[in-house]
Amino acid sequence: MLYRILKFFLRPALPLFCRKIFISDPAMLKEKGPLLLACNHPNSFLDAIILDLLFEQPVWSLARGDVFKKTRIARLLHALKILPVYRTSEGVENLSANYKTFDACIRLFRQNGIVLIFSEGKCINEWHLRPLKKGTARLAVQCWEEGIPLRVLPVGINYSSFRRFGKNIYLRFGDIITSSVIRDKSTDGLRNQAFNRQLQAALEPLVFEIPRADKQLQQQKLALPVPAVKKALLFLPAAAGLVLHWPLYLPLKKFAWKKTNHNDHYDSVLVSLLLFLYPFYLLLLAIPAFFIMQSWYAFLLLLLLPFCAWAYIQLKPQLDK
Repeated sequence: MLYRILKFFLRPALPLFCRKIFISDPAMLKEKGPLLLACNHPNSFLDAIILDLLFEQPVWSLARGDVFKKTRIARLLHALKILPVYRTSEGVENLSANYKTFDACIRLFRQNGIVLIFSEGKCINEWHLRPLKKGTARLAVQCWEEGIPLRVLPVGINYSSFRRFGKNIYLRFGDIITSSVIRDKSTDGLRNQAFNRQLQAALEPLVFEIPRADKQLQQQKLALPVPAVKKALLFLPAAAGLVLHWPLYLPLKKFAWKKTNHNDHYDSVLVSLLLFLYPFYLLLLAIPAFFIMQSWYAFLLLLLLPFCAWAYIQLKPQLDK
């Protein structure tokens, strides 16, 4: 229930938090399970949020196991359709718990569900596809061995920025992989290798390859020109959007940076905080305005403020410095 409520309210808010989303094949967003989304992992849990909100069918995500330590947090994450995956760095004693997660995924696939897995394992803010871990192959091969008609969809997600709010997102889908890639392989090891070779080859053209120091290539691939007419029409509402939202944005930006300046989660934390707190900020401004104006017209701020925020996002710088 919590997942459905959040998805219902947050999906329409995407244009306020993502400047532009390019989708190579929008029809893929209507795909049904059993389906495994095999995705690169450049931007922490924001990757999962974007895909969760865009796909029509509910998407279960696999996330790092150390965030499930507290029982209440674990229950909340499960309600949000998130399952734990433990790495060796999070304690060898926890690795056996991965079997429970894989069993849960198998049950979801038997019910025609969709599961998202980040095949690189670790999140790093970069435009680069890293070598794939074995988890995706093991899960897919196990499904096929049990007769589940699982399809694996390669997904490449690319961001124009990992530090600026309101970014361009390029979502690319590859050709669906089926059990045919592991036929005539004698051992699990050979099957996993054959699968990973196929998946790596499928993901490579979907993930941008851009050195962080190559600003010219970033500009070419990631930035969008803003027409002069659009700049003129949106200048005043954009200026208003900057001024009116600064009291919310600045404290959250400082908080997110303080908590995440040692890792690659800053962007995800900031966007998540804004997604959940922005409705309350709108009410915080609209309710006092109602008592001052003594008119229901004050609640037009609930429409005017998001429009001004959208206008500012359309004109603001798109790339990291």
